[in-house]
Amino acid sequence: MTVTYQGTPLKVILTDIEGTTTDIAFVHQILFPYSAKYLPDWVRNHLEWPIVQHTLQQVREISGKSHLDVEGCLTELMIWHTEDRKITPLKTLQGLIWKEGYDSGKLRAHVYPDAVECLNRWYAASLTLAVYSSGSIAAQKLLLGNTLMGDLNPLFSMYFDTNTGSKIQSQSYLTIAQKLFVLPQEVLFLSDLSEELSAASSADLNVCGLNRQNTGSDNNFMYVENFLQIPLQGIELGRGGVLSPAPPV
Repeated sequence: MTVTYQGTPLKVILTDIEGTTTDIAFVHQILFPYSAKYLPDWVRNHLEWPIVQHTLQQVREISGKSHLDVEGCLTELMIWHTEDRKITPLKTLQGLIWKEGYDSGKLRAHVYPDAVECLNRWYAASLTLAVYSSGSIAAQKLLLGNTLMGDLNPLFSMYFDTNTGSKIQSQSYLTIAQKLFVLPQEVLFLSDLSEELSAASSADLNVCGLNRQNTGSDNNFMYVENFLQIPLQGIELGRGGVLSPAPPV
């Protein structure tokens, strides 16, 4: 049976993470303080890594300060961290630091139970699932692979981050549709931010907003409080055939 959203046939569901599948509090009260605490020393202790040298060079280029030494780059990075800037070198380093936290067992990611249930249901209905987040692809896979409800990565086919483009620019969503080999109209994008919904809608994607905190919403778009309220037609309500994530190690 064809899955539809407001009468439009779908092939792909593209989802944001922070505020959408995952509680904002987990990101801002656990992940961000963790990376802020360890970032300076972690960079100093891994200067021999090519990826670290590459990110430091990106800091110099983005800041327009080609003269910066390591400590100068760290100053810029920590300013961006405090401001929660969606800048690629910062996101890359955060992902590397969080990986050590997940590997050590110090971190375990939050995902809403309703998101897990619906993602499984959509996967079983043969929809392609993909992620578009400002966090690096590595960070996305780490979060989804280390949740309190198990490894969710087997559900997803592709991941996109700021290397694809800004989440508030419509071209980014056209690029994603092209990479998924579908028409923009065959994609449903889920996010909690109206700026992202607007950009995706301008690219002719279907959109649905998540308003998990009941903080009010933009009347230009449909908003729901959780994934179970997203009005998809053609999805079996039972759990038969649903992929069960592996339990966390």
